[in-house]
Amino acid sequence: MERRFKVYVYEEGEPPLLHLGLCKDIYTIEGRFIEQLELLAPPAAGVRTRDADRAHAFFLPFSVVQMVELAYRPLSYDRAPLLSLVGDYVRVVASRHPFWNRSAGADHFMLSCHDWAPDVSKGDPELYANGIRALCNANTSEGFRPGKDVSIPEINLYTGDTPRQLLGPSPGLSARPYLAFFAGGQHGHIRELLLRHWKGRDPATFPVYEYDLPSATGSSSSHKRRGRDRQSDYFAYMHRSRFCLCPSGYEVASPRVVEAIHAGCIPVLVTDGYAPPFADVLRWESFSVSVPVADIPRLKEVLERIPTAEVERLREGVRLVKRHFTLRQPPERLDMFHMILHSVWLRRLNFRLDH
Repeated sequence: MERRFKVYVYEEGEPPLLHLGLCKDIYTIEGRFIEQLELLAPPAAGVRTRDADRAHAFFLPFSVVQMVELAYRPLSYDRAPLLSLVGDYVRVVASRHPFWNRSAGADHFMLSCHDWAPDVSKGDPELYANGIRALCNANTSEGFRPGKDVSIPEINLYTGDTPRQLLGPSPGLSARPYLAFFAGGQHGHIRELLLRHWKGRDPATFPVYEYDLPSATGSSSSHKRRGRDRQSDYFAYMHRSRFCLCPSGYEVASPRVVEAIHAGCIPVLVTDGYAPPFADVLRWESFSVSVPVADIPRLKEVLERIPTAEVERLREGVRLVKRHFTLRQPPERLDMFHMILHSVWLRRLNFRLDH
C-alpha cells in the first residue's frame, strides 16, 4: 500500500464546512485526519496525489461535525439541512469530474466521528449504498457494512494532545489492584444496565462509578475538583486496573477503548453490533475481551475466571497494538492515520473499476 496507494482530495468547497475539522475533544480523529491528509504535499506525501487520474481512491473532505455546528438548528431534530449539504457536495464533484459517475461512488470515501454521520451519509443515495464510509459509529445493526465501510477508533483528546498521564510507562500487573474499572454516565441502555448491577457494589476490587469518581489522591469529592484533576483521577484508576470496561453509550463506539490501550489496561467491549476498528488485520481477541450485554450481571465472574497467564498475554497484545491507536504529528508509519488509510485501501481492492 505505501508505495502504490494514491488518494485524491477534492479541492471544491471552502472551510469551515470543508477541508477543516475539530482537532480536539471527542471528534479529534475527524479533524486530525482531514488536516493531516490536506497537509500532505506531493511528491513527498506518498499517498496523496494531485493528479486525479493516478488516484485509487477519492476523499470527500467535508466535516459532519462542522456541519452540525454551523447548519443544524439546536433542538429542531431536523437533520435535513445536513443531508442536503452532503448531497449538494457530491453533485458538485460529480458534475465537475468523471470519477464519481464511473464508479457510482464506490472508490470514494468520507470520514466522520459524529454520531449522526451514518444518517448524514444518506444525503446521497450512492454514497450511502456504494461509498466507503469511515465511521466511529460502526453499528452493523444500523447499516454499517464491514466489507464496504471502515470502522475508525473514537479518541477523545481534550486539548488535542495525548494526555500526559498516558505518555509514561505502563504499570505492571502487580501494581494493578483492581480487577476492572468504569466511570461514566447513564448514556444508553447498556450503561444503564452496567451501573444498575455494579455501581458502588465492590469499590475495593471492581470500582464502577457514575459521576462520583473518588479522588485518587484522597482529596475532596469529584464534583468540587477541577476538570484536569478529575481527568488525572480517571487515568489513575485505569493504570491501577487489569481490565477497563468499555460499554457502548448512546452509540456503539467508546473513546475508552483507546484510553485503555494507552493505559496498558485490557479493553472489555460490552456492546451489541459494534464492528471494531482495523479488524481486517488486528486480532481483537489477542488484546481485548468481548462480553455480551446479556452477561453484564456476571461480568465480574467472567473476568475473574481469566487465568493470570492469559491476562499477561492480553496485556502484551495491548502493548503491541498501541502504536496503531496513536495519532502522530506528522503521521508515522503504522500509526492510526495510516491504519485508517490501509483499511480504505483494502476496501478499494474489493472494487474493480471497468474502464
